[in-house]
Amino acid sequence: MSAGNAARLFLDMMAAERGASANTLGAYGRDLDDYEGFLLTQGVGAGEAQTSHIRAYLAELSGRGLASASVARRLSAVRQFHRFLYVENYRGDDPAAVLEGPRRGRPLPKVLTLDEVTRLIETAHARAAEPLPGLGEQARRARTACFVELLYATGLRVSELAALPASAANAKGDAIIVRGKGNKERLVPLGEAAKGAMRVWRAALERLAAERAAKASAKAKGAAKEEAAGRWLFPSGAASGHITRQQVALDLKDLALAAGLDPGKLSPHVLRHAFASHLLAHGADLRIVQTLLGHSDISTTQIYTHVLDERLKSLVRDLHPLSDAGGD
Repeated sequence: MSAGNAARLFLDMMAAERGASANTLGAYGRDLDDYEGFLLTQGVGAGEAQTSHIRAYLAELSGRGLASASVARRLSAVRQFHRFLYVENYRGDDPAAVLEGPRRGRPLPKVLTLDEVTRLIETAHARAAEPLPGLGEQARRARTACFVELLYATGLRVSELAALPASAANAKGDAIIVRGKGNKERLVPLGEAAKGAMRVWRAALERLAAERAAKASAKAKGAAKEEAAGRWLFPSGAASGHITRQQVALDLKDLALAAGLDPGKLSPHVLRHAFASHLLAHGADLRIVQTLLGHSDISTTQIYTHVLDERLKSLVRDLHPLSDAGGD
């Protein structure tokens, strides 16, 4: 079997058995193309590659100036690929099994303070409430306010936010079901502020659709009504039918400028970090936060424990019976 065919079978397995997203499959595909391109320069294919070839590949990646995190990601793809070849009997050994990835420090996530999040939310709602001549800009501002409320209230990934169904705006209870990575579903609590922001946004979208329909041909009228009553909470003209992650990020940066914050400091993922960090800082259990974020492994959630340092110190200082003693 050629290396290219083996890689395609591996990607098919990742999609079918692990529910890997299109973005994940694309990243694995690029990494394996790069790896197999290197092996060709060594005169071998993936079926003949030895541990020494993989080590040489990692050395070349470092020589290209790739960060340790990028090298570790490439090695992860190579490891999983060779493990697949071994398990599926395409070769009798696994040359990547003995390799360790480069050590890397895990950067702390960027986190907004509670005051900064409050300023963002207040600015978003103030802008949405301003009287504006065009319904298009009014709807966009209502949508941005909805982004902020939802991201901070739920900790959703931006891909999860973008693909929320329109039915989320009509949730009867205090939670919605979100489909996350690997097609896994989880229940995400919703507060009144987030539900209210969704209702305001949908009302603004319906007004905009009605205005467009009034000005349009019969065919365009149907399209405008379909967009307002369609499948997605945040519909758009993109191929997916819903808003893109890039557009969400651009709208948030525009909001950051209006709120007097550094736009480079704000992204959908930063609001997800703020959600997790602020919950932990106010006493939430790490396992609960793991569930809310949709992390399959607790070690992923533990990156947020840096925010607990000051809280733990204050607990000892305030509650320990000897905290006022004059000892060392």
